[in-house]
Amino acid sequence: MVGVRIGQETHQGLTLDESLQELELLAETAGIEVVGSITQNLPRLNSRTYIGTGKLEELKLLAEELDADTILFDDELSPRHQRELEKEFNNQIKVLDRTALILDIFAQHADTREGMLQVELAQYKYRLPRLTRAWTHLARQTGGASGRSGGVGGVGLRGPGETQLEVDRREINRRIDKLEDELEKVRQHRHRYRQQRRKTNIPVVALVGYTNAGKSTLLNALTDAGIYVADQLFATLDPTTRQLELPTGETVLLTDTVGFIQKLPTDLVAAFQATLEEIAEADLLLHVIDGSHENAELQRKTVLETLEDIGAGEIPILTVYNKVDLLSEEDLRELKETADALALFISAQESTGFEKLVESIAAGVVQGFERINVLLPYEVGRLVSLFHEKGHVEKLEHEETGVRITGLLPVQLLSFFEEYVE
Repeated sequence: MVGVRIGQETHQGLTLDESLQELELLAETAGIEVVGSITQNLPRLNSRTYIGTGKLEELKLLAEELDADTILFDDELSPRHQRELEKEFNNQIKVLDRTALILDIFAQHADTREGMLQVELAQYKYRLPRLTRAWTHLARQTGGASGRSGGVGGVGLRGPGETQLEVDRREINRRIDKLEDELEKVRQHRHRYRQQRRKTNIPVVALVGYTNAGKSTLLNALTDAGIYVADQLFATLDPTTRQLELPTGETVLLTDTVGFIQKLPTDLVAAFQATLEEIAEADLLLHVIDGSHENAELQRKTVLETLEDIGAGEIPILTVYNKVDLLSEEDLRELKETADALALFISAQESTGFEKLVESIAAGVVQGFERINVLLPYEVGRLVSLFHEKGHVEKLEHEETGVRITGLLPVQLLSFFEEYVE
């Protein structure tokens, strides 16, 4: 694995060591055994080989010493960097980046036609600017369209199959157009399905969160969904929807969605728009966080930023810290002190904390919202953030004495704002 730090920068708070730890988990999920890592601090990237020439020679020696067959970069390589690095290794060692690795994992885990279309589209868009004759030797290593049994030799090459590396750009562009047309039909079908679903007035609750936060385990525990669960990143890719009966007798639809991750490429997010629309159309988001993870707060922020990017930032969110069974009493107490006042703490594995969770889901989707107009003094900025996070802001004005907000707020939050209502 190769990681580079430019100056003193971190990626949204993620240190280089933490990013490489995550990359190693991704590699293990793809079936790669990590045998070593190398890092470099640079004022700027090398325009030709990404890393410095001295570090490149060190990497060559290390790869030979460890008998490595793959060099994995922690960030996305430009097409030029990819080509030049492959030349440096005489096309004898595969050069992959984080994006190719994530695409490979998606290719392994896509089970529905929609998921496969999305992966194929993302892979073609990624590979199009990287097509060179040098890739044909890699094409012969992969075992066909699915590549599921290809082992390490297929990593970074699974999905569309080997032939796309031998066709010209026009053919690939034609294939991209065809895939986009097919996915647009999928979106239209899903839109019609959602319209029909709306007529039934059954609320939709989408489980969102960082990958490996325990969303699938939670859905299984609540609904006996029977979803594949593994301690891996992106263990489930395609959305799964199941019914959940609430204590009130009402029924809601729970939808498990693909997990988010740091450095998720924009093209990849766009390729999964049809799936992400399920999140944007939900009545309530269940934000599942791995409470035992050392970067739980950073992962929480990453998910919230991604939700904003896909147009789901205004949907009410119920924050749920999972895996609290892995925390000591002191760590759990500290987590509760720093978390959102309305956050819940559960263990999907142990099925604890579910009674309060189900009650909160009922309050969020059954009791609904109430429109209010409040003037919040600047010293209670936390309430402004709470309104943005949990409610629907229709109008916001900054006045001399505070922030005036008009909008919809979940009824269970009204007591927090009573004294500021006008």
